[in-house]
Amino acid sequence: MLRNAEIAAAGLADWRKLGQALHARYAVADLAAAARLAAVVAEAAAGTASDLRVTLDRGHVDLRLVSPDAVYRDETGVDHVVEWVTQRDVDLARVLSAVAAEAGAVPEPRGITAIELALDTARASELAPVWAALLTGSADSVGRGSIDDDVRDATGQVPYLWFQRTDPHEEPRQRFHLDVWVAPEVAEERIAAAVAAGATVVDDSQAPSYVVLADADGNKACVCTSLSPEGGS
Repeated sequence: MLRNAEIAAAGLADWRKLGQALHARYAVADLAAAARLAAVVAEAAAGTASDLRVTLDRGHVDLRLVSPDAVYRDETGVDHVVEWVTQRDVDLARVLSAVAAEAGAVPEPRGITAIELALDTARASELAPVWAALLTGSADSVGRGSIDDDVRDATGQVPYLWFQRTDPHEEPRQRFHLDVWVAPEVAEERIAAAVAAGATVVDDSQAPSYVVLADADGNKACVCTSLSPEGGS
C-alpha cells in the first residue's frame, strides 16, 4: 500500500484519493458519450488486478480505483491484506486519464465526493454483523478489505460503515456521524457552505485532515481530505 504522501507525490491531475481509493470524475456531452467513455475505460483496464468501478449518467462518468490485495504492515510487523491504493492503481490511473483525454472527456476533480458512515459504539464486534445484514444482506461484508470490523459492501450500493470506539455508557446519545470526503481544494468551500446554512464548527484541530461540524440538533459530520493535520507528518 502507498502512503497518502506518496500518492500525492504521483501528481495525478485528474484523480483524488478519498477514503481508501482513487476517484476521478469526467464531464461528457450526454449519456451516449458517457457509455462510450465507460467502454474504452473498461477495455483499457482489462486484465488488471485493480478493482475499477465505473458509474455514469447523462453528464458524467465517475471512476473509482483500488487494489483489493494491498498489504498493510502493523506496528508488530504482521502483514494484513487490505483494500488500498498501490502503485498498480497509480499506473492505471495515468492510463485512464490518457484514455479519457483522447475521448474528449473533461476532468472535474472538484466534483468528486465520497461518503462513509461512522457509528460510535463500545461494542463494534457485536453490532457489525447486524449492520452487515441490514446494509448488505451478508456477514461476509464485515471486515472486508479492512483490519477492523468495517462493513463494506462489495457491490458499492451503500456507503462504508465503520465503528468509532467509545467508552460504554448507559444513556442514549447521538452515535452516528457522516464522513464526507472531498478533494483537498474543495474542503474549505464545503465547510463554509455548511456554516452558511446553519452548521457550527465543533473541532478544527485536525484540519486539513478533517473538520467536525454539527447541525442545530448536534448531529455531526466530518469534512475529510487526504492531507495530514497542520504540523503533522
